[in-house]
This record gives sequence, C-alpha cells and structure tokens, in this order.
Amino acid sequence: MEMSLHFPVVHVISSYLENNMPSSMTQARNGEYHHHWPSDVGIVAMEVYFPAQYVSQEELEKFDGVSSGKYTIGLGQTRMGFCTDREDINSLCLTAVHNLMERNRVPPGAVGRLEVGTETIIDKSKSVKTVLMRLFEASGNTDIEGIDTTNACYGGTAALFNAINWIESSSWDGRFAIVVAGDIAVYATGNARPTGGAGAIAMLVGPNAALVVERGLRGTHMQHAYDFYKPDMSSEYPCVDGKLSIQCYLGALDKCYQRYCHKAEAAAIKEGVTERICIDDFDALCFHTPYCKLVQKSFGRLAFNDFLRDPSPDTTQGGRYCGLEGYRESKREDTFFDKVLEKAAMACSKADYEKKTKPSLHMATNVGNMYTPSLYGGLASLIASSSLDGLVNQKIGMFSYGSGLASSFFSFRVSKDSSQGSPLYSLHHSLSDLQKRLESRACVAPSTFAEAMKLREDTHHLAKYTPVGPTEALFPGTWYLTYVDEMHRRTYSRTDGTIVTRPQQSESSLTSIPAKKAIVSPAKMANTVPVV
Repeated sequence: MEMSLHFPVVHVISSYLENNMPSSMTQARNGEYHHHWPSDVGIVAMEVYFPAQYVSQEELEKFDGVSSGKYTIGLGQTRMGFCTDREDINSLCLTAVHNLMERNRVPPGAVGRLEVGTETIIDKSKSVKTVLMRLFEASGNTDIEGIDTTNACYGGTAALFNAINWIESSSWDGRFAIVVAGDIAVYATGNARPTGGAGAIAMLVGPNAALVVERGLRGTHMQHAYDFYKPDMSSEYPCVDGKLSIQCYLGALDKCYQRYCHKAEAAAIKEGVTERICIDDFDALCFHTPYCKLVQKSFGRLAFNDFLRDPSPDTTQGGRYCGLEGYRESKREDTFFDKVLEKAAMACSKADYEKKTKPSLHMATNVGNMYTPSLYGGLASLIASSSLDGLVNQKIGMFSYGSGLASSFFSFRVSKDSSQGSPLYSLHHSLSDLQKRLESRACVAPSTFAEAMKLREDTHHLAKYTPVGPTEALFPGTWYLTYVDEMHRRTYSRTDGTIVTRPQQSESSLTSIPAKKAIVSPAKMANTVPVV
C-alpha cells in the first residue's frame, strides 16, 4: 500500500529541548537543590497508529445475518480495523513509539520514562516496555523508568498520570516521558464482535506542552465489578456482562464528573470566584468509546447531572433541560436504564453534543474500540477536525473508563501559542491528514475478516510459529511479527527492513533508533544521560 509519511519533520524539537525544558531542580547559594513545578506539563506530541485494513460494518451486518442498521445505527459504528497474525501488542507499540521519536526527531537520550498502558497480554511476566527498550540500545540509554500498567481500557490514562506525576516530582531529571497506549480488541463470534478494533497511540509528555493537563482537577472512581474481564489466559476473548458494563460505565461517569466539578469549584473559590461547573465550561468533551452510540448517551448523562446540580433549571419548552422536569428528585443510580430519561437528556443536549463531542468520534467510528488508546484517539480526532486558531486556549474534558473498574474525569487546557514552530502548531499539523490515512486503508470482505479472527484464535499462543498474513499492505514504518520460536521468543521486522528483536543475537547485530548528536537533552544532561 502506497502512503507517504503523515508526520512532517518537526524542526522545532531541537530548540524546544534546549530552550523550553528547564530542570526540575535549581541550586541555591548553600549548595542545596530545591524543587520547582515545571510549567504547563502535558502532551507535547502524539503519534497515532491503526491497522492497514478494515471491515465495513454495513457489510458485516449482512454477513452476520442481523438487521440492517444494528451495527451502523444501533452502535454508531462505520468501519472496524483489525490485525492479522502479523501484528501483536509488541509490534503495535514498537510502531507507535518508533514513529513518534523518528518523526519528531526526539533523541533516545532525551527520554527518561517510558510507560505502556495495555490490557493485551501475551506474556504473564515480560512487559511490553522491555521489548520497546530495543529501540534505545544504539544510544546506550538504559536509564528509562516506567513499566506496563494494566486495567482494561484505563491503563493508558494511568500511564499518562504516572508520567505527569513523574515530571512534577523530585524524581524528574529534566527529560521527556513517553506514554504509549495500545491494544487489540477482539471478541468471539456474536453480538460483541462488531465492537472490536485495534491501534496504538504514543504521546510525548513534558513541560511547555501543547495540551496541558490541568493540575489538581481530577475526579476518580474505583470499584470492584465483574462487568468485563479476561480470566482465561489461553484466550484473547473477554467475559462480558453487557448490561452491568453499561451500568458501571454510566455510574462511574456520574461519580467522576461530580468529583471533578466539586474540585474545580473549590479551586475557583480559592481564587475568589464562586461558580457552578457545567458542560458550558468545556469547549470539547472526549469519552472512552466502546461504541459511538454510548458516547452520545453519556453526553446526555452529563446534561442530566448538570440538571440535578442546577438550583433553578429551565425545563420549559425550548429550555435547556426540557423534558427532564419529572426527574428532579430522581436518584442517579435508579436511572441507568430509563429510556425516557435517556431520550430526553440526549434531545436537550444534542446541540452541545454535536459541537463539543461528535468531532472526537471520527477514529472511533472508523477504527472501532481500541481499548486503552480509545480516549486518546478521540483527542486526536478532535484536534484533526479543528482549525488551529479554534484550538487555542480551549478547555477539553476527558472521561477515561476501564472495566473492573477504574475511571477518571480530567481536563486539558490547550496552549495559547499557535505560532509556527510551537508545539501546538506541530501537533495540529501532524494530525491534519488523519482522514487521508483512514481512507488509505484496504477494505476487506467480512469473510476475510472472519478467517483472520479464526487464525488469531488458533495461533496467537503457539510456539514455533511463522505468521502467514501478508506484509505488502502494511503502512510504511510498521513493525510486524516474523517468527515465534520454540521458547516463545518473538522476532519482529519493520516494513523498511529494520530488525528490532532477534533472540540470542549479538548486541552488535541489533538495530535501534540512533542517537542524534545535534540535539541535546532537555536539561542538557550530557554527563548523566548516555547519548553517543
């Protein structure tokens, strides 16, 4: 498949490293070091990866013999990306991280933390992070903290929070963190199969970011639940309680949103401002997206929460909360499956949903549920669909959910600097051809998709296995599986011919991202970071 690299060479990273990333420690006159908060910590750059093939949900409806619109209207899904036996969680993350660093010219020595968020487990002991360390071997940089973080679809957010916390702590040595969220979502034949998907998103995290995580504004809810889980270690397929899963998702959204609002209101009071936080305070809202229809219902759920918190809600015809007047005394936990309320909440919030959230669903409807990258695919879609000027200083609400369950509501504030060469300018430009990349994928017949799923089911755990899936259609710069030996050790190649892992080969035969001498590390730590 022909496709040009979508990420332009970002010349600003060099000057960004030298000028915009101060060390977290400054030396006082007495020789002691004092910690200072780094400024505007958040996402500096992003790299999005999804498989090069997809199946049409409309064609899948016909193939599965279900009613027309069950997947496309009922779930809100258009296409579903999937992986052949050539790709696994290691290869997805290798692709995303390598391309992030290569296309942004981030030297390996400038990375001090690398953490993986995933629920796709192919080894019960060895982490994906350790496989990714092969990318740093040529630079000699082994001083990289972080490891894999796992809890269903929440792992990517937990990894991001860990990276933010590292940079804002006394442990930070002035270097970047990289967070990569990746998963392959597959289901057994049946109603859940069309909610699958696959992909990986890598994020470069540091100070003076394009997307700044708002410090102290985070509402979290954790709870024990068996809504979705994977107890069979020999299978890629989950056990799913569909009704409980929806109940858990909406209940977690209620609690996280309430806690976020309370914290935001408390923070405003400290600044001498009394205000009630509501949907109006966000320019955009992104949600974890198992399927797109649930997101529209979830947006309506936020409107219902605002209605319950509003001391004098307008429920008149044409009013903000029209249709909700009968639910003033309702308990949230009693309304999860109230279809009348759901319909009314969606109706009264439709205009806000169309403006604030629908643009974030482009990847979700065209790729499917990517699990841990799902929320950040929504963020990438939002950026790609917005004008550069329209993004400046915007407030973006984020709801992350992982079954079992773990959830958080937090927010980004977009940088005010959109000048050419700024992190925001580069981030927006890098995602500007997302639609072209989606359209460049190959559409395969549902029967081919079903065969690929059966092949994964039969072979994903095998040793002494050579994948049979074609490599010709893979995107440029894609890592793929070439062999699993008798000891389950995996070998990967890149579409440009680079070998990233080859078990029991000498170190000199391993190829990784070379260090770039022209670019110094963020805190100019030449004596402590091994860059050659």
